[in-house]
Amino acid sequence: MSNGTVITIGRQFGSGGREIGKLVAQKLGIPFYDKDIIKHIAAESGLSHEVLDDYDEKPTNSFLYSLSLGAYGYGSGVASAVDMPISDKIFIVQSDVIKNLAEKGSCVIVGRCAESILKDTVPLLSVFVHTDFENRVLRVSEEQKIPRDKAADIVRKTDKKRASYHNYYSDLKWGAATSYDLCINSAIGEENAAKLIIDCFSMK
Repeated sequence: MSNGTVITIGRQFGSGGREIGKLVAQKLGIPFYDKDIIKHIAAESGLSHEVLDDYDEKPTNSFLYSLSLGAYGYGSGVASAVDMPISDKIFIVQSDVIKNLAEKGSCVIVGRCAESILKDTVPLLSVFVHTDFENRVLRVSEEQKIPRDKAADIVRKTDKKRASYHNYYSDLKWGAATSYDLCINSAIGEENAAKLIIDCFSMK
């Protein structure tokens, strides 16, 4: 079994990527991080959970700072700029939190540009989970108990936000096969998807 390999899960909204990641973590007996990363960011930054929720994987409006991994290091002097947008400050703290969690050993981290933040820093298996649009709409409609049209609108808007956020802060393109080690269509089922990820993890 791998020693210290971190699994990152990028996902289309409604694809079940979070659930697959959680299943993988349970089967491997390793930590799982998703929304709970926010509590670590809150502790590091002093910002409230409410503020952090508002900025969680949301696209920034700032064009003053380009903090993509290909352009700047996270420890650069840019981080101390007084007038830096709060979204950029949060991303820098989040990056440090993700690195600290990864350094503790194997874990599963969902979203938040983790595959880009951890690239070339720890042993890594980056995964992207996707599936057909209609499958995702049906899942969201059933889980949130809302009409299909409303679910479709949420799926489109959330994917757009995730892509904008990721592509602003990362030098890897969200959802592109070349950006990940493994891309999985969740239509094969969560158990099968989890098995594929675990098989790849075991070869790292």
